[in-house]
Amino acid sequence: MRRTGTAELGLHPGRAPSWLTSKMIKLSKGILEAMVDDLGKDEVLKRLADPFWFQALANTLAYDWDSSGTTTVVCGVLKNTLNKGDFGIAIAGGKGRTSRKTPEELLKIGERFGFSTNRIEMLRYSSKMTAKVDNTAIQDGYQLYHHAFIVSENGKWAVVQQGMNENTKMARRYHWLSDSVKRFTVEPHEAIVGSKSKNPVLDMTATSSENCRKTSTDLANDNPKKLARIFNSFRTKEQSSLKPWIPDLKEENIKTMNVYTSRPNWKALERAYEIRPRDYEELLSIRGMGPSTVRGLAMISNLIYGSEPSWRDPVKYTFAFGGKDGIPFPVKRNAMDEATTVLENAIKQSKLGENNKLHMIRRLRRLIEKMETQSTPR
Repeated sequence: MRRTGTAELGLHPGRAPSWLTSKMIKLSKGILEAMVDDLGKDEVLKRLADPFWFQALANTLAYDWDSSGTTTVVCGVLKNTLNKGDFGIAIAGGKGRTSRKTPEELLKIGERFGFSTNRIEMLRYSSKMTAKVDNTAIQDGYQLYHHAFIVSENGKWAVVQQGMNENTKMARRYHWLSDSVKRFTVEPHEAIVGSKSKNPVLDMTATSSENCRKTSTDLANDNPKKLARIFNSFRTKEQSSLKPWIPDLKEENIKTMNVYTSRPNWKALERAYEIRPRDYEELLSIRGMGPSTVRGLAMISNLIYGSEPSWRDPVKYTFAFGGKDGIPFPVKRNAMDEATTVLENAIKQSKLGENNKLHMIRRLRRLIEKMETQSTPR
């Protein structure tokens, strides 16, 4: 089963050394050329949308196996390689401020690939919705700070984005593939994988949240003043907790579920009332419809109308040449250079003809297997 979904990583500081980055770019160029030539552009997108394969690629490029930088650095390397080459694949976005340039970069990529205006707008909408879903419809405690949108000249796309949880010092990476997205708001990841699971997590994309999605959309179509009265009725000023009656109770022993939202975006709800969204996807796409408002609508849907959302969290690798921090062993620079040379020569000789091409691919596979055996730590 093809897996697109999430991966868990630790938040690690620091930057990749320039000598390693340059080698990663050269090696990735050989890998991508071989893949596009032998497997095609669509298969490259499928591989990048697979968190297991993406992690294996990062390890092959000698980057950290468990670092948040795995996502940002590898995507930066791929963007440098793909956007400067003739692969028929390009990447928009990146980390931090660069992620906010995705719409304008997609416009340039679309013009380069000869896309129609409508196709470009659809790609920009897809970029917006993938971020909106992972940041708002799925509330797992990770705030997105990296968004890479990968598109082929065939019009298909994949997304690799990452959020951070400053409290746990962890990062979570999300993978998308256009072929797997039937509806942005209904389990669009196809399958979710991750090293850890946490609860409760509000997942408005779960199949079991369908009634809650419909009720939330109906509520958004209602007068915001009525919604305000419902919100304010949940907890009166006189309502208190049991803590004052148990003076010896320590704060760390009090377990709470943060369901109530005290700051919904009323302007966004007013916009929704004017727009009258037809479905949950259109509701989620409205400007200002953030986590607090989505959570509030879900709460009303549950408490008033019995439409309960899902609170279940919808959620491993070898090294070929070592890792940046010397884990599990220092980077073998000569072996990395040798692999790059082998890939470059294989690509050149593959152009001699189909038979020679197949021969070189088989030969390359044997060489890689031999090098992996030699690189295994003892």
